[in-house]
Parts: sequence; C-alpha cells; structure tokens
Amino acid sequence: MAAPSDIRAEQPVILSCGDPSGIGPEIAAKAWEYLGAQLPFVWIGDPSHLPRGTKIRELSHPSEAATHAGAALPVLAHEFPAAAIPGEPSLDNAKAVIDVIARATDLVIRGDGRALCTAPIAKKILKDGAGFTFPGHTEYLAHLAGGLDVVMMLACEELRVVPATIHIALADVPKAFTAECLRKTVRITYEGLKRDFGLENPRIAIAGLNPHAGEGGAMGTEEISWMTNEIASLRAEGYAITGPLPADTMFHKAARARYDAAICAYHDQALIPIKTLAFDEGVNVTLGLPFIRTSPDHGTAFDIAGKGQASPASLIAALKMASHMGANRR
Repeated sequence: MAAPSDIRAEQPVILSCGDPSGIGPEIAAKAWEYLGAQLPFVWIGDPSHLPRGTKIRELSHPSEAATHAGAALPVLAHEFPAAAIPGEPSLDNAKAVIDVIARATDLVIRGDGRALCTAPIAKKILKDGAGFTFPGHTEYLAHLAGGLDVVMMLACEELRVVPATIHIALADVPKAFTAECLRKTVRITYEGLKRDFGLENPRIAIAGLNPHAGEGGAMGTEEISWMTNEIASLRAEGYAITGPLPADTMFHKAARARYDAAICAYHDQALIPIKTLAFDEGVNVTLGLPFIRTSPDHGTAFDIAGKGQASPASLIAALKMASHMGANRR
C-alpha cells in the first residue's frame, strides 16, 4: 500500500465504532497506525474495546485530534454496558452502537467534524437488541438528516457504481425500478459527483435492467417501454447521460473511461464489478446527505474478529475519501 499524501484537515473525520465484537476496533487501530497525523480522525466508542496495547488519547472535543493524532489514536469515549468479546456480539451493546452513530452524526452536522465514517454494524443484533427498524446505516442516517432522499454509491479508484434499488429481492426489482426511481437516482448522483467529487459536468452511464439491455424487446421490454425515453428526457435537461447499456459490456477498462459513475438497476449488477476490481479497498458512500458519509465496503467479519487477520485497507480508503470529499464540499 502506498504511503498516504498529506491531507491534514482543520476538522477531523469522525469514525463511529460499529459493532465492537467485529473487526471495527482492530481496523481502527491499524488505520491510525498507518495514517497517524497525516489524516487525523476521531474514534468514538468504548476505549476498553480497542485492541490491547493501542495507544489512545481521550479527547474532550474533536478539535484536539490534530494535536494528538501523531502520538496516539484520538478517542471520544462512549461507555458501553458490556465487554466486547471478538466474534460474539452482545445484544446488551446494541443501543450503545446506535447511540454512537447518532452522536457522530450530530458532531458532523454541527461542524465539529469534516465528515463521518462508519465502521460496520450487525443489523440483526441492533434489531434484536434495541428494536432498530432501519435496513442499515444509509436509511438511519437519512432519518437523522430529516428523511432526505439518498442513494448508495460504491467507489474505488477505477469505478463508481450506484444501485438504484438496493436490499430487495430480485423478483421485486422491476416494480421498484421505475422512471421516478431512475430520475431521483440520477439527480442525487449527479449533484453528489459535482459537489463532493469536484466534477464539473459528471458523465453518467445507465445499465439496462435486462440481459443485453433487452435486445430490442427479445429479453425484456423495460428498456424500450420507458427507459430509453426517460434517459432522452434527462439528456435534454442537460445531464451527460448514456444508456440503457448492456451491463455485461459496461465495466471493462475502455468502457469505464467513458463515464464517471454507472447507475445500475439492482444490487448485484452494481456490486459484482466493483468488488471484483477492488474487493479490499472499495468504499461505501451515501450521496444526498447534508454531510459526508463513507464506510468500508465490508461487514463486521465476526469470524476473524480478534485474530489479527483483518485488513484495514477499505477503512483507510474510506477515511481518505471522506476527507477529500469534505474538502471538495467546502
């Protein structure tokens, strides 16, 4: 992994702890060891959950992070009711995990942090332990921001993808992937690319819903019944947009050079190519929020938690992307 460039910020990135029985605490410590003072971030969680021997400095305010990040991991302490046993998530800690997300979000909304980065959570644990009713981070953060429309982007150096529909059954996709859904996704993606990635006139490619983009109706009719007209309408409004394109030919190197982000109809259509290109360094980004939010593109990995095997690469990429996006938005 190449050494990070100096992207020091006046305000640090705020990192929520995620489920403390997963790999979140150990990759936070490894990320600090790698980034140090070059990218100050503040970890919010119970200090006792960090790996034994982690150098920490408890802060009273995030603004102190830049002063201490070179010598220790800056921490805003948040007490949890139970110990963190690697690989054995506790229902007793569920509410505290949720509270940390809310606290971190509040700090960023108030301007005490440049961006929010979230460590992985176990949604079933939160549901069973604290009645968490949201499908995941993305929906909860949209709720905390006032119920805004948001989209999920997965990003790496080679590719940015946006699934227009996310965590639903494949059989439900044709009903959910509508002209209104596509228009909203294009709008939010376009504005996010301009505001947070610094692209003056973002180029967006739209994948067809069906194999070979329907092949003239032989493999599905959505492309000819509404997608082509909707994309033409968006193009007439000034969006630099192409499609509907066959998804099986959109993601080779030459094709990727022709767009800045690809909008896909459903989860796997978007995530398979990016996980193939950057399994360890992909970043989950929420577009449409009034603040920056990124996350590593992996889960809690309870099976390897506490074994020293977890790679911090995706978290490091998420922290760096959060910092750069925060600078662009300012």
